Amino acid sequence: MAVFVALGAFAMTLFGGWTAQRVTDRRHLVLGLAGGLMLGVVGLDLLPEALRAAGGGVFGVPQGLLLFVGGFLAAHTVERLLAVRAHGGRPDQGRVPQVGLAAAAAMVGHSLMDGIAIGAAFQVSGGMGATVALAVITHDFADGFNTYTLASLYGNSRAKSLTLLVAAALAPVAGATSTLLFTLPEELLGSYLGFFGGVLLYLAAAEILPEAHHDHPGRSTLLCTAGGVGFIWLVVGLAE
Repeated sequence: MAVFVALGAFAMTLFGGWTAQRVTDRRHLVLGLAGGLMLGVVGLDLLPEALRAAGGGVFGVPQGLLLFVGGFLAAHTVERLLAVRAHGGRPDQGRVPQVGLAAAAAMVGHSLMDGIAIGAAFQVSGGMGATVALAVITHDFADGFNTYTLASLYGNSRAKSLTLLVAAALAPVAGATSTLLFTLPEELLGSYLGFFGGVLLYLAAAEILPEAHHDHPGRSTLLCTAGGVGFIWLVVGLAE
């Protein structure tokens, strides 16, 4: 059952990526929406789950929150190092395609974890599996949208962006199938979600949203960002 449900996530991820590439004439709106979707996923979905599942605190700070900050700093460090290498010591000479590929690959890894979450939930009960599946399938639209947007924003070819989109679509199916063989410990899953949330927040705040508002600082872009956050809020609320 879990694998069958994951096929819905596969279709929704592809639909999200298709939507992102079809509206290139409204690039600022696409980026504004992507930034809102990413912000919503981090603040309303990933971080709360990480704080719940990642275990106890370290020197008074929850482990999930420390990993969240670590993910943000890691993304910033990797981007700066890649930029310096690509531009001969001058890190501010444009976007580096490798950063987009790495970011999109992280989205693929996140989609894999979505599939594992579906499978693990069905191991508990059919009702819980259905609830988790609803949340995953709905927000996989955002995953597909963001995967394609991240890859293409950094100057990667359409073929590479589509390859990563397909990988992100297949990942939930692979993740759900893997739960027939093992179960991921909750604390490890929470730690991963915290770290990935920090990476995603960096990309949204430092790359996606500034680019969206650079040439088009209008209300329509801001409304798309708010709409993205609202969409994730709706998904989280329906899943409860």
